[in-house]
Amino acid sequence: MNYRKIFQLISYLQYPLMLMGLFYALVPYLKGFDYLKENPDIIFENYNYTLIFMGLGISISTLQDTTKTQNNFSKKIWENPKKGKIAIGILSIMTFATIAIGIFGYFISVNEKLQQLSIGILIFGIGLIGFLKTALEVFENHRLDKNAAPKS
Repeated sequence: MNYRKIFQLISYLQYPLMLMGLFYALVPYLKGFDYLKENPDIIFENYNYTLIFMGLGISISTLQDTTKTQNNFSKKIWENPKKGKIAIGILSIMTFATIAIGIFGYFISVNEKLQQLSIGILIFGIGLIGFLKTALEVFENHRLDKNAAPKS
């Protein structure tokens, strides 16, 4: 039984979860702008669901095999030490900023809708933590300066 293969297959659940997130992002607009004007709180509710499903999708995506790259674009980034470090830096800032905004919004906001949205932001941030860990592993597995054969 190859567990790596099983987790790789499970990681494909990221796509339906991401599609669910996209669906919830579009729902307020699909009902029409008149409905949106009458029910402005629907945006907060649906965006909260969007963030939750996107966070879950990102979390599931971290089960992928880190010894492989998805495409040539990501391969160029992860093989280059400079580009890889920049990508890790950007992901780190984005991850911790997302979590900080979620915590700040949850504890500081007096508006219940914003507190609920902050929970979605926190779940999205937690998904980004796993994504950051996976990005670090991919970078370590693919960077050319560490993987190059030693010269004699």
